[in-house]
Amino acid sequence: METGFGFVHRAADILRNPQAQSGVHVRRQYQSLLGSIKRRLARAGEAKAGLSHFLKVTKSYWPGLFHCYDVHDLPRTDNALEQLFGSTRHHERRCTGRKAASPSLVLRGAVRIVAGLGTRRRSFTGKDLAPRSVTQWRDLRSTLEQRRQSRTQRHQFRRDPAAYLAKLEELLQSTLPP
Repeated sequence: METGFGFVHRAADILRNPQAQSGVHVRRQYQSLLGSIKRRLARAGEAKAGLSHFLKVTKSYWPGLFHCYDVHDLPRTDNALEQLFGSTRHHERRCTGRKAASPSLVLRGAVRIVAGLGTRRRSFTGKDLAPRSVTQWRDLRSTLEQRRQSRTQRHQFRRDPAAYLAKLEELLQSTLPP
């Protein structure tokens, strides 16, 4: 009978995916392994608690577990993703001369990180950069502008709280009926 560690090693082998199979194929193999674990759980002995925990954690990660096998060059682990984000912060600091991440990276990170990672792979032409959907592009621009405005307001409040609050009060009074 296979031990708890044997199951975990088989799971790691399946997720490693050395044959570069599709996400559907990896999912099927993994489901088969999970079925084996569930069938042997009753007589697992000391490994029962560990295997139960393994099944519980696997279930919580299940929705996004196999997506990386269908998207070329998508890192499979959090560590690999953190390395990508860390290198982006590093390059941002080198370019700007700042010791910390620039505020613009925080404000426009959803756009800048994707753009930065994409341009490392290849060059883009103007045709590549043209928006496919003007509506989505406008929505994105609107979201970025809202984030910029909220950041600007926080800065104004910190600089002069009394003036900021007086301006808000004046705005509120102008919208109320007489």
